[in-house]
Formats: sequence, C-alpha cells, structure tokens
Amino acid sequence: VQLVESGGGLVHPGGSLRLSCAASGFTFSRYVMSWYRQAPGKERELVATITSAGGTINYTNSVKGRFTISRDNAKNTVYLQMNSLKPEDTAVYYCNARRRTLSISNDYWGQGTQVTVSS
Repeated sequence: VQLVESGGGLVHPGGSLRLSCAASGFTFSRYVMSWYRQAPGKERELVATITSAGGTINYTNSVKGRFTISRDNAKNTVYLQMNSLKPEDTAVYYCNARRRTLSISNDYWGQGTQVTVSS
C-alpha cells in the first residue's frame, strides 16, 4: 500500500497550490479519502474529506471557500486545490485513506508534503 503526496512548496500569501495524492496497493474507489495537516507544535487536524464516490464532501471551517477536494477514481488520485492561501495554512499536509465495515478497518497514510505560505 502506498500513498504518495506531491505538489507542496513555498507560496506567497494569496497564492495557490494543488496537492495530489497517488494511491496504489488497495481498491482506491472503496475508500474515503481525506487531507490532514499538521503545523509545528500543533496536533494533526482534518482539512477535508471526500467519500468513495465523491458524493459527500466536508471541510474544516477555516478552509471553506478556499480549498477544494476532489478525486479521480480512474487515476487512483485525490487532489486538494488550495486558493487564497494564508500563512496559517503552513503545515505538512498528509493524505489519508480509510475504510470501515463490519469486518474491515483500514487506515493508510502518506508521508506528507510541506506547504509553506510566506512573503
């Protein structure tokens, strides 16, 4: 199982970045996908979640209207489009795959990609 994030970097306030997370080794289309982030000295927080078919999407309040999560089940990839970035968005961003049924409890994580918003 692998989740490989990409697309992080240094951006000025007000700028944009698009994160990607390429999945392999499991049936991507059956998993709820999420983006989390962790800033220095802070706990990891949930940023956005998209259900397996993309029918339900949720965002943490601080990113609503600025970030968009999407997925392409044909490409086994989930994205996070981040616009109007702020310094407080600076963090390591992690991709998460989760599937919970009566008989299955799987939780996979990527290695993270650094996003730095600074002038």
